Amino acid sequence: MTSATSPLSDVRERALLWLLALTQFTVIMDFMVMMPLGPQIMQAFNIGPAGFATAVSAYSWCAGLSGLFAATYIDRFDRKRLLLAVYALFALSNLACGLAPNFHVLLLARAFAGLTGGVLGAIVMAIIGDVIPEKRRGAATGLVMTSFSMAAIAGVPLGVVLGAHFGWATPFYLLVVLSLLIWATGARLVPNLRAHLAKTPAPLSQVLPDLFALIRKPAHLRAFALTGLVMSSAMLVIPFISPVLVANHGIAPAQISWIYFAGGLATLVTARAIGRLSDRYGKHRVFRGVALFSILPILFITHLPNLPLLALIAFFPFFMVSMSGRSIPMQALMTTVPEPARRGAFLSVNAAMQSLGTGLGAWVGGLMLSNGPGGQILGYGVIGWCATALTVLSVIWIGYVTYSAPPIAKVAPANPLAP
Repeated sequence: MTSATSPLSDVRERALLWLLALTQFTVIMDFMVMMPLGPQIMQAFNIGPAGFATAVSAYSWCAGLSGLFAATYIDRFDRKRLLLAVYALFALSNLACGLAPNFHVLLLARAFAGLTGGVLGAIVMAIIGDVIPEKRRGAATGLVMTSFSMAAIAGVPLGVVLGAHFGWATPFYLLVVLSLLIWATGARLVPNLRAHLAKTPAPLSQVLPDLFALIRKPAHLRAFALTGLVMSSAMLVIPFISPVLVANHGIAPAQISWIYFAGGLATLVTARAIGRLSDRYGKHRVFRGVALFSILPILFITHLPNLPLLALIAFFPFFMVSMSGRSIPMQALMTTVPEPARRGAFLSVNAAMQSLGTGLGAWVGGLMLSNGPGGQILGYGVIGWCATALTVLSVIWIGYVTYSAPPIAKVAPANPLAP
């Protein structure tokens, strides 16, 4: 089998990256599809909005905790075996969601899904770091991150349609089927990746001290802080877009899918382009450019005037492209921060920071909003300015996040990743 130090052929490398993208697609769809299914789930289990919000947030918090825990073991195993084992548990968690007989079981199943989903993101990024040379890692990350676009374009709308016609549990059964197909393909396609095991792992008694040492390392702390800033600034705004459009601007809930479809379609086109720009002009420079541009759509959507639906559909791609585009050079940069032998552990902690930043941003944003006398949602403009301030801080802060590890692959295929 191919090792981490032996470059893959162009065809197999492309196939591997698309497999990783599909893996991430199922994870993202699993997280995103819960929110539009809210009314059906609340009715099915006779719970209120607070109970449903608990089920949604359980995923993020457990994903963050699992990322921290995974840092203690992720570099002790062949990446392929670990990917297949965790992904099988992820499929099982979705089956448990679909079969949940009551809300308490559903809550536990969502927590279990977060525990597995939080680790999968780190494993995927570790595989990219092991297989793809550093100079092409931005393009590879961009390709894998098209999973966000695919989830917005196809996964969530399909899940909502199936849930409306066949019951709220149907999307979770669909995820089980897709996961089994992806798992079987991964068992044949993913190479054994053991180069990081050349360094003898520390004894178990040293695991927690090593984890604390990894987190305390100044270069790593700066990287984790960048991840927290970017995710928190995004999640201050994103979870409340649909409620604000419905409550403040009279957009019908059924029309929201068209707005997100347009945004997802745009990111599908731009994700790989932004990745290639990151490789060509540098990850720091591209991040700064996209992040500064993102301030305009952030302030526009949080101070939105009354516009017709077509105008909103035309605008939303700018918001989605800028928000997702910030993450591509940042994620590619994260693969270069740690030494190769600790890459998996570092990326696990970084995935935990993503989840915790996601939960923190949404939680703080919710605290800043209130209901007006006519049912309007108040305070969204203030959230926009807070998100802008965090974005500006991230543009400054990324200058302190530096490369500290050479790429693990020494030989790169001659052709670029993307066509």
